[in-house]
Amino acid sequence: MKIHTNTGGLAVTNAYLIVDETTGMAALIDAPHNTTAPLMNVAKHNNWTIQYLLLTHGHWDHISDHKVVTDQYPQAQILIHHLDEPQLLTPGSLFFQLPYKIPPRKADGYLEDGQMVHIGNLEFTVMFTPGHSPGHVVLYCPAESLLISGDLLFAGTVGRTDLPDSNPDDMRQSLLRVAELPDTTDVRPGHGPPTTIGAEKISNPFFNF
Repeated sequence: MKIHTNTGGLAVTNAYLIVDETTGMAALIDAPHNTTAPLMNVAKHNNWTIQYLLLTHGHWDHISDHKVVTDQYPQAQILIHHLDEPQLLTPGSLFFQLPYKIPPRKADGYLEDGQMVHIGNLEFTVMFTPGHSPGHVVLYCPAESLLISGDLLFAGTVGRTDLPDSNPDDMRQSLLRVAELPDTTDVRPGHGPPTTIGAEKISNPFFNF
């Protein structure tokens, strides 16, 4: 497995390109503004095929480049939890006017708790982790000890729960759930640097239950 990261957009959001090198199949996870084109260039250079754009949730800073992806890879399926699809259908910020337009669209399919997503031979389990948003999900690959955590868990902190569609109680339950993963789990968040479950148990004040 290879992981390529690009960070950008107004909220300095991470986009990930996950690749199974044995099959050449790949997926993008989240699509911040002006971040996906360089990742797709890496894929094209290596003759990798992007199967999916997997969205951890529907907030504008994670979905902005969705059309950029499907313009280059029309076969790529956009998947999101059904509870966050309304934000894909009516995209935008609740707090300010974005300096660019995000085209609305329906999802090609949905990410549900316990679902297995295959990127070539890589198998990711969808974990439903609401709190930051109603339909937030994370993606866990046990074989690679990898968690793509979206805006659930960051290095030293967690996602906001003061937004109109967030829920602090749900966030706590979601954090408890990922806290059960092995301490060595490599966490790749939606914002900020990588971390591990074990490091967050030691240093993250929101991760002390």
